[in-house]
Amino acid sequence: MRVFGTAELLDCYARGVFPMADSRDDPRIYLLDPDERGVLPLNGLHVSKRLKRKVKQQPYRITFDTAFQRVVEACATPAPGREETWINDGIFGLYSELRRDGYAHSVEAWQDDELVGGLYGVSLGRAFFGESMFSRATDASKIALVYLVARLRAGGYTLLDTQFTTEHLETLGVVTITREQYHERLTAALEGVGDFYSMPADTSASDVLQSSTQTS
Repeated sequence: MRVFGTAELLDCYARGVFPMADSRDDPRIYLLDPDERGVLPLNGLHVSKRLKRKVKQQPYRITFDTAFQRVVEACATPAPGREETWINDGIFGLYSELRRDGYAHSVEAWQDDELVGGLYGVSLGRAFFGESMFSRATDASKIALVYLVARLRAGGYTLLDTQFTTEHLETLGVVTITREQYHERLTAALEGVGDFYSMPADTSASDVLQSSTQTS
């Protein structure tokens, strides 16, 4: 099934389904509603002691919504361990339109002037649908996620959807729930409105870390 525009795409998210393509070169877009979903409880982000020290050292400059298209392009670029990508030209165009309309957001990690990590996703109600992340420097995407969670908590969000669960995501606190449980959480999250910009851009690393409720 194809998604024809941003309005239809937002309706898909509201119904609990999300788009994917088989490959970068496949123009078709499919809608998925898996039996199980990955979610990251916003009070359950796992931040190891090592990662906590790394965040405090501030090895990267973290920004929001300053290089959205570059983040998506980086997520769509093959990398070791991720030779295939599901982000085709149609998906790239749709999310670029969602960014212009204020529904899509990115988190960027910079080392000097080089973009070395980040993630992007869609905000709807009090739900954030994480789409993809990339890292070209140690812990860059993990630190971007720490900052994202802090921002979502400050903005009153209640659901961070990671779509799938992987061993890597599980180390960060992502859990698997059933489709029925997911739809219940989604329905509740769509009843309110989250504020992605409630946290000041210059919030300190220490304050950002206060959003992490589990350390190891």
